[in-house]
Amino acid sequence: MNVALAALVLPPALAFGSFVNVVAARVPLRRSISKPHSACTGCGAAIAARDNIPIVSYVLLRGRCRHCHERISAIYPAVEAVTAALVVACVLAFGATAYTVLASFFVIVLVTLAAADLRYRLVPNRIVLPAAAICLVAETALQPSPESALAALGASGFLLVAALVYPKGMGMGDVKFALLLGAMLGRSVAVAFMIGFLAALVPAALLALRHGSKARKIAIPFVPFLASGAVVALFAGGTILDWYLGIFG
Repeated sequence: MNVALAALVLPPALAFGSFVNVVAARVPLRRSISKPHSACTGCGAAIAARDNIPIVSYVLLRGRCRHCHERISAIYPAVEAVTAALVVACVLAFGATAYTVLASFFVIVLVTLAAADLRYRLVPNRIVLPAAAICLVAETALQPSPESALAALGASGFLLVAALVYPKGMGMGDVKFALLLGAMLGRSVAVAFMIGFLAALVPAALLALRHGSKARKIAIPFVPFLASGAVVALFAGGTILDWYLGIFG
C-alpha cells in the first residue's frame, strides 16, 4: 500500500519541488512568490508552461533557455528531484499517517532553506520561524511530551553559544535553523548535529589545504550540511542514537 501511495504522491511532490525553487529564490530577497511569472535570468523571456515541467523540461531543453540558449543552473532540477525523493521516502517510511504529512512538510522546508542558504547565505525568518512553530505544535500534539520544546531550546542554545564564540563561523540563521531541527527531531537532533558537523569538515579541510590560513575568511553555508544530518535523523535518528548510547551503556 505504501508503494502505491508513494507513486500517487510523486507527481505533486515534483510540483512542490518546483515551488521550492521559487520560494528559495524569491523569499530571501523579499519578492513575491506569485508575481511576476518565472523568466529566464539571461534574456528575461517568460518561461512557458511546457518549459516548466519539473525535471522533464530541463532534460528536453538540454539545460538551456529555449530563447537565448543560456545555460540553466542544474540546481533547479536537483532541488525538484531531492524534494520529490524525500517526500516519497516519507510516505514509504511512515505510511498513510498524520506524521507523514508533518515529515513531508519538514523535508520540504529543509530543501527550501538549504537552497536559500546555498544561493544567498541567508536563512529567511519568514520561513524558518513559522516552520519551527508548526513542527513544535504538531510534534507535541502527535506525541505529547516536552521533548520537542526542550530539544528546540537546547539545539538553538548550543549553536547560539557557538555563534557568540566564533561569529565568523556560525550565524544567527544557523541558530534559528537549529530551533526548527530540535522542534521536529527531539532528542534525535543530536544525530543531525553529529552528521552535519562531520559532513561540513570535508569542504572545510579542502579549503584549508588549498588556501591555508586564508580559508578562515571563506564562508561555508552550513544549513545544507545540517539539513543532510536532519534527513538521516528523521528516518534513523532513534536507531543511531540508541546504538551510540549502547556503546557506553
